[in-house]
Amino acid sequence: MSRWRPPPEKSTALITREGHERLKAELDELWRVKRPEVVKALAAAAAEGDRSENAEYTYRKKQLAEIDRRVRYLSKRVPALRVVDQAPADPEAVFFGAWVELERLDTGETARYRIVGPDETDAGAGWISIDSPLARALLKKRIDDEVEAQLPGGPARFAIIGVEYDV
Repeated sequence: MSRWRPPPEKSTALITREGHERLKAELDELWRVKRPEVVKALAAAAAEGDRSENAEYTYRKKQLAEIDRRVRYLSKRVPALRVVDQAPADPEAVFFGAWVELERLDTGETARYRIVGPDETDAGAGWISIDSPLARALLKKRIDDEVEAQLPGGPARFAIIGVEYDV
């Protein structure tokens, strides 16, 4: 049995201004604050003696590896991102950064989503990735257009009842 896996799909390199600032702040926090704290704690745990049975040492090594992995990812990802901080030329159509209000045609439920980059999605806040099936179906559509998207629960039809942008 092979361990080979196909490479993951490339995610879109777009991000809002707020999302970009958040990622830069996270990178700075990890590099300047958390990593030095963990290195100090790791050195103190290593000084306690036998490392083979030292749970604190093992925990700190894993914590440092997680921080280094995230720092490596962010140091490559942040410079590659393109910040989109202005409304499109056609504010009536759905593009990156739009707040879209939808009505599900079969149930009549309404929902409001913001289309953002894959690095800043937040389901609780209604922020969906531009790479998601729903966002892909919505792109370039206008108010009163109907769209069908393949959701995890099966296909669903929506009507767009509102589009707005933060300017």
